[in-house]
Amino acid sequence: MLTGPGLGELSEQAQTFQAAGYAGVWSSEVAHEPFMQLLAASQAAPDVQVGTAISVAFARTPMSTAYAAIDLQQYSGGRFVLGLGSQVKAHVERRFGMPWSHPAPRMREYISALRAIWDAWANGTRLDFRGDFYTHTLMTPFFTPGAGEHRPPPVYLAAVGPLMTQVAGEVADGLLVHPFTTPAYLAERTLPTIERALARSGRTRADFAISVNAMVVTGRDEAELAAADDAMRAQLAFYGSTPAYRGVLEQHGWGELGDELNRLSRTTDDARWQQMKELVDDEVLRTFAVVAEPEQVGAAIRERFGAVADRLFFGTPYKHDRALLQPALASLRTAGGGR
Repeated sequence: MLTGPGLGELSEQAQTFQAAGYAGVWSSEVAHEPFMQLLAASQAAPDVQVGTAISVAFARTPMSTAYAAIDLQQYSGGRFVLGLGSQVKAHVERRFGMPWSHPAPRMREYISALRAIWDAWANGTRLDFRGDFYTHTLMTPFFTPGAGEHRPPPVYLAAVGPLMTQVAGEVADGLLVHPFTTPAYLAERTLPTIERALARSGRTRADFAISVNAMVVTGRDEAELAAADDAMRAQLAFYGSTPAYRGVLEQHGWGELGDELNRLSRTTDDARWQQMKELVDDEVLRTFAVVAEPEQVGAAIRERFGAVADRLFFGTPYKHDRALLQPALASLRTAGGGR
């Protein structure tokens, strides 16, 4: 995953990932604009796929996303994947200043609108998309980028709950599995929902890609491992405080943990984040994350997700040098795992 504000830094990172053997580099809409990051990455690393994981769909209209995505697809030579996510109500309304309502139906319509816009550009069809949330009925030649050399990019959708997962299986090209998941939740909740949704859309699993963000705690000595452990507990506490993700905790009988994390997250006590981390015990940590020495990480990821993932990300919310994950990358590539 790309990080950092400078285009030069992003280009260097992309080149490093390409040289290390990664199949793709991805940007996320956290502290920086994701499409701009990928423009730099696609130019610096011409042999890897580039994608957003994720771009916040509801922060933009389908039209503005359609322009950004088709441009990146053309600039990258057809290597772009548009990964979308809904974010949560507070961020959409209070950070982006955009409307929030019925996220799953809105997302279904959003992706359908994207495809209608792209079809109008590529095939010259009249743009006449009318939905409950979005209407796009004006497109003159002056504002049409044309068909371009490459087809519109595949659309992947991030999902946790059953409604958004169903939308992914019905109208998207792939699923971006949220890092806050477990093998049990995937097997018992996510995958059955995807299979039913694919059947309704007349597709099979072969027509659909699943990308898994494998959370990893590792280090070459006690100090590195302790720092990774601490950062991961903080990350899991943050995710667990989100009401929309409570279902994952309920899968393991930890619904009350989610309630307490949410309560603490809404307090103004400066010590709240430390308190939240301390609620993530060893059982919770190891259920959500691979905890292993660097040489064992690849095998542990394969055991968890090898039968599910078409593509794998390393989830490492802590500072580390790139060499730390090289044994895992080599192991996964040798075994034919996702990258």
